[in-house]
Amino acid sequence: MKYFIILFILFYVCFKNAQADEVNCLALNIYHEARNQPFMGKLAVGFVTINRVKSNSFPNTICKVVKQGYYYNNNPVINKCHFSWWCDGKSDVPKEYNTWQYTRALAFQLYYSDFFTFDITNGATHYHADYVNPYWAKKKTKLMKIKNHIFYK
Repeated sequence: MKYFIILFILFYVCFKNAQADEVNCLALNIYHEARNQPFMGKLAVGFVTINRVKSNSFPNTICKVVKQGYYYNNNPVINKCHFSWWCDGKSDVPKEYNTWQYTRALAFQLYYSDFFTFDITNGATHYHADYVNPYWAKKKTKLMKIKNHIFYK
């Protein structure tokens, strides 16, 4: 019985840490991709990240989705990632404290709460800024535009 309790505690701690990592990855993605966007833009980026996890075309965890790209010697190749901030060569440490706290709270709610069960993006798995023209955009269905981000599936 003693070993079962110890094993349960270890599993619980590891599981909780894994969930905390997932929330942190989601928060970082929302922060770096949409910190200058309105609430709906931040929410939409969060849903795109989660929709990718749900899709069979992408990795099955938030952190793997966020960090998806090309790697060389275990380092992301500059400008070869699905989310540009992850491999832009700049620091990934949030600098705007209030925005970071707000984004962490939003990510926590998206991950744990049933409050955001309605996906405002209608299943979007892609987006880009309106000032770029990625090769894949013509192959996707355009769903909406929020501020300067265009969303697709």
